[in-house]
Formats: sequence, structure tokens, C-alpha cells
Amino acid sequence: MAAVLDAVFINPSSREQVYQKLGGSLTAIEPPTWAGMLATYCRNQGLAVDILDAEALGLGPDGVAREVIDRAPRLAVVVAYGHQPSASTQSMGAAGLCLRALRAAGGPPTLIVGGHVSALPERTLLEEAVDFVCEGEGPRTVEQLIRALTAGATDLESVEGLWYRDSDGAVRHTRPARNLDDLDRDLPGIAWDLLPMERYRAHNWHCFGSLEARQPYASLYTSLGCPFKCSFCCINAPFGRAGIRYHGAEQVVGELTLLAERYGVRNVKIVDEMFVLHPRHVEAICDAIIARGLDLNIWAYARIDTVRDGLLPKLAQAGFRWLALGIESASEFVRDGAEKSFSTQDIYDTVRKIQSHGISVIGNYIFGLPDDTRDTLRGTLDLALDLNCEFANFYSAMAYPGSPLYRTALERGWALPETWAGYSQHAYETLPLPTETLAASEVLRFRDDAFHAYFASPRYLELVEHKFGSATRVHVAEMSRQRLARKYA
Repeated sequence: MAAVLDAVFINPSSREQVYQKLGGSLTAIEPPTWAGMLATYCRNQGLAVDILDAEALGLGPDGVAREVIDRAPRLAVVVAYGHQPSASTQSMGAAGLCLRALRAAGGPPTLIVGGHVSALPERTLLEEAVDFVCEGEGPRTVEQLIRALTAGATDLESVEGLWYRDSDGAVRHTRPARNLDDLDRDLPGIAWDLLPMERYRAHNWHCFGSLEARQPYASLYTSLGCPFKCSFCCINAPFGRAGIRYHGAEQVVGELTLLAERYGVRNVKIVDEMFVLHPRHVEAICDAIIARGLDLNIWAYARIDTVRDGLLPKLAQAGFRWLALGIESASEFVRDGAEKSFSTQDIYDTVRKIQSHGISVIGNYIFGLPDDTRDTLRGTLDLALDLNCEFANFYSAMAYPGSPLYRTALERGWALPETWAGYSQHAYETLPLPTETLAASEVLRFRDDAFHAYFASPRYLELVEHKFGSATRVHVAEMSRQRLARKYA
């Protein structure tokens, strides 16, 4: 007789809703890293688990319900974390549809975990067709809830970090769950064997110069959390506070070795919100990659004020081909308001320094931060065009639940998106924040026009052709001709 399955971790499919037609070929198909880590944690506690990656498999809500019911777990866990902090909120529409389908089909008890959920646990419980909501990062809550359900417990007070309704329908919540304090011991990697590894692919820009080689692909954490407090960021919502915990270099590089040798993975994303931060951590990982002779194409996040000269040669030698920098705005006044204090000269110096070591740069820019005006928006676009990085991401400012900006928006009565997909940068319903002088529709229109101005720039296209070849230039030109449909622009 087959063992009873304790839990199925579900990654809901939101790519079409979030990215519109861009999701067909341009965006990455990311492995569900948090579902994989939760599965590993539960396995290590002796529980039997599985993962259903609806995103990778192209399953809609009814398909998810059928699959889960066939597997007959004690608990269905919808994981609404996403592959970057803001992606948690934008995935909630798809997560809600999965939960409704499971309830309508008479599925098992349901739990939802994720950054958005931790920021708004009571609202999630009240609005979604869900039995339990996790406030916190998740592993301890999931394990304790499974054990309580297995034992037939009716009193759930011992399950940490849980929101639920009692028999009378009243909302209850328990004490917070402690964060895991030893990542190597408690979250030693992702349950790759439970995932359809052949289906994941890198972003198009990650493989500029070899667009045919976007698969196989994987993403993983080397740390959790972030010590910074940027006003627009919600990364620490599930962790309860600013701070960072690290995996050891041997754990990280052991996982990279497994990915390379068992699954043939070369394209890797480091999911950490801030990888290039602690020099000893970065150097140890680079040294271990180099020692094992891994041939990788890695991208990771850095900050203008954390990139040190001595790290760059090792990053390049270890296979870091791209670094993403949060430049945000050309205006030092606007950046200060977003808790990003560095000079414009620092931006130029850091970008050129990285490029001089053969590492490509992704410039990340935000339009519509609270202090932005039409002039500062234009100044940010001019900065992006002048820097001419190998790629650029243009964002509209959003008040993501769990971020300081979300609290500010509520206090000031700013209009927020009507749907969770509206917190996406690329959805039809996208609605950014207004500024003191600009309507939300003006900000969104400027963002979209800036994207096309950048990627159609002759100077940028010449850079692409020179560095990555004519085929990549043609690909970028085709990409820049795709316009998103917008409700509010």
C-alpha cells in the first residue's frame, strides 16, 4: 500500500495573467524555489510530500484541483511566494482561483503561505476560500499543522504562525513562528527531484548571444532576507524584521554541482534580494565554484554601494555574467526618499567598473516614486539612455503589501490596484502609485514609453550587436515592438 501523502505544495500558474503575451517566450519559467525548500524541510522531518508546479505544467485551477484530489494529501499548501518579493502579491489572483477550485471540488484542507500572505494574513483568511493562513516564512507552521491534522487535533493553538476560523466562525491566530536559525541544517537545498526540471527556462536577456540555450535553468537562494529598508520593498514581510541569514558556501556550491551534473544546468539565477553584500560570503562561494570547475552563466542582484573592486575578478571567474543594480532614479532627492543614498557619480563609476571585468549590467529604474515629477522621470530615462547598460528593467512605483510604501499609501488614501494582478508591472490591470504632481496613468504611460525608447535606441542596439551578435539585435528589435495592453494608460 502506498504511503499517505502528508502535503502537496502548489505553485499556481499566473504567468499569462501577470505578463500578458510577454509570458509566451520572453520571460523566464522559474522553478518554485520556496515550494522546493518547504518540501525539503518537511522531508527532513519525516513527512511525505510532493510538489505540483502548475506554472511549469500549464495547469489551470480545475486541473490543479483534479491533480491534488488524485494525490489525496492530508493538506494542500498553496505557495504564493514568487521569484522576487513583489511577485508574491501579483500571484495572489491565481492562488485564489486554485483555492476556490479545490474547495468546489471537495479537496483536502488548504493552507496558503507567502510574503503577501504574511503581510495581510487576516485579510487573506477573510477573502480567500482557504482553511488556514500562515503568517511567517512557513516551514515550522506547515510541519506543525500537518502533525495536528494527522493527530485529529481540534485545538490548533500549538501551531505557530497560524490564522484560522474556530468552530463558531471567529477568526483566531496563534503566536508567531520562530524563523529558522540554521539554513544549512533546516533548508538544505531544494527538492529538485519533485520538479519538472526540463520545463524551466532563463529570461531572454540572460542568454543574449546564445538565445537557443535558455534551457535547462534553475534558481536558488544563498541567503534569506535583507538588512536594508527600501521604502518600496516588501522582502521582509514573512520574516518579521530586516535582517539576513546565510547558507554556507559548501551547501550552495554543492547544490550548484548537483544541478550541473544531474540536470545539465548552466543558467542560474541567485534569487537573493542582495547577493553582492557580504564580501566573505561572496568570495567563499566564488572560490568554491572555481575550485570545482563549474561552467556557469549566473546572474545576481547587487547594490551600487556594495560592489567592491576586489570582488569583481572572482565574480567574473566564477561565472557571474550579469549583475542587476537598483539604480531607481536619476534624482538624488528621489533616491533619498526611497532610502537609497548614493551619488550619480557612484552610479556611473560602479556600472563601468563592473563592465570592465566582462560582466554585463542590468539597470533597474523606478518611475513614480513619491517625490517624482515629470522632470525627474525624464531625468531617469536620460540617465538610463546615457548609461546604456546591456539590459534595463523599467518599473512603476507600487505600494506592495508589506512595504513601508504600502503603509504610506493607506495613511494618505492613495488609490491602490483593484486586483492583485494590478500590482504586476506588465498586467492589463496594472495601476501604479500617483505622485504629488502626476496621476497614476501618467506614470504608467511614461514607464511604457521609456521601455520602448530604450530598447529601440540605435546606441543600445549597436551595443547589443557588438557584444552579443546580430541575431540578438534582431531579437531585441522584435521585443521592443510588442506593446502591452493597459487598462489605465
